[in-house]
Amino acid sequence: MTMAGETVFEFATATRIAFGPGKLTEAAPALRAYGQRVLIVTGRNPDRARPLLNTLHDTDCTLHAIPGEPTLADIESGIIAAEGCDAIVGIGGGSAIDAAKAIAALATNPGPPLDYLEVIGQGQPLRHDPLPVIAIPTTAGTGAEVTRNAVLASPEHKVKVSLRHPRMLPRLAIIDPELTHALPPEITATTGMDALTQLIEPFTSRRANPLTDAICREAIPRAARAIRPACEGDPHARTEMAFASLAGGLALANAGLGAVHGFAAPLGGMYQAPHGALCAALLPHAFKVNSRHAPDRFREVGQMLGTDDGSHWLAQLAADLQIPRLAKHGIEEADFPDIITKARNASSMKANPADLDDAELTAILQAAL
Repeated sequence: MTMAGETVFEFATATRIAFGPGKLTEAAPALRAYGQRVLIVTGRNPDRARPLLNTLHDTDCTLHAIPGEPTLADIESGIIAAEGCDAIVGIGGGSAIDAAKAIAALATNPGPPLDYLEVIGQGQPLRHDPLPVIAIPTTAGTGAEVTRNAVLASPEHKVKVSLRHPRMLPRLAIIDPELTHALPPEITATTGMDALTQLIEPFTSRRANPLTDAICREAIPRAARAIRPACEGDPHARTEMAFASLAGGLALANAGLGAVHGFAAPLGGMYQAPHGALCAALLPHAFKVNSRHAPDRFREVGQMLGTDDGSHWLAQLAADLQIPRLAKHGIEEADFPDIITKARNASSMKANPADLDDAELTAILQAAL
C-alpha cells in the first residue's frame, strides 16, 4: 500500500524458520533451551509424531491428540494437559499446529477462550506471552507454522473463528519436507490447493505489499509446476510444495486472504467439511469473479500459472486432482443466504480485492456447487 507517495507496511513472522530435508533434528536442541517438560500436540494419529519423539530422549513429553479440526473443548483439555509444561510443540497438519498455538496462548492468559476469540467472542488481546511454540508441519498446505492466529471450530455456533495476536507467532518453525512423503494423494491434493489459494489471495489482496508480492511471485510458479507431481509422490515436488505452503503462510499472515477463505470459515463450521477441500472447490470461481475487479493483478497470476485464463486453469487442476464439489459436503442452494451472511463477517473477506455484492457471492457458490 502507498501513503503520500511512500510504501508503508509491516511484516512479522516466526522468530526462526528452518527449512529443508532433515531439519527435524533441530527440534531437540531447541526444546532443551526451554526446559524439560513439553506438551506435544498432534493430529488424530499420534504416530505421525514418532520421528520427533525418537529424537527427544531426555525430554518429559506429554501427547495431546486433536481428533479433527480443533474445537474449544479440545483447547480447554489441552490447557489442562499443558500445566507445568515449559514449551508446546505442534506437529501435524494445520489443525495440530493451530491447536498448539491456541493452547500455548490461553495457558498463560486467564479467563475463558471466548474472551479472546473473534466474531463469537470478545476479541480481547492477549495480555501475557504464550508458552514457547515450535511448529512442525507434516502437510504442505496451511502455512500455520508462520501465522499469528489459530482457527478454532465452535460446534455450538456452527462456525470457525480465529484466536489472533502477534504474540502467537511460533518461536521456531521447522519445515522438513520428508515429513510429507507419506501423505496420500487426496490429502496432498487438497492441502496443495489450499497452499496455492494462500498465495493467490494475498497477492490479489487489498492489503498486498511489496514484500508479500515478492514471496508470492517466487512461490506461485513453483506451486503450479509441482502440485501434480507431488500428488504422484515425487520427492522434489514435495519439497517445492512444502516451500509453497511456507510462502503462503508468510504472505497471508501479512497481507490477508480473500473470498475463498471468507467462505471456507463458515462452511467448515456449518458442514464439518475439510478446509483444504473447500478452498480447492471455491478457488477457480472466486478467481473468475474477483478478476473483474482487479484484472491486472489476476492477469499476472495467470501468467505465473502459465496460462492466459487463470480461472480455467484452476478449474482444470481441481478436476484433475478429483476435488469434490461443494454439494458433496451436503451444501445446498437453500443455504446460500445464511452462508453469505456469515461469510461477510469473516475476517478473511475484509481483505478481498473488492467488496462483492450478494449476486457475485451467490455466483461463486453456485459455480462451485
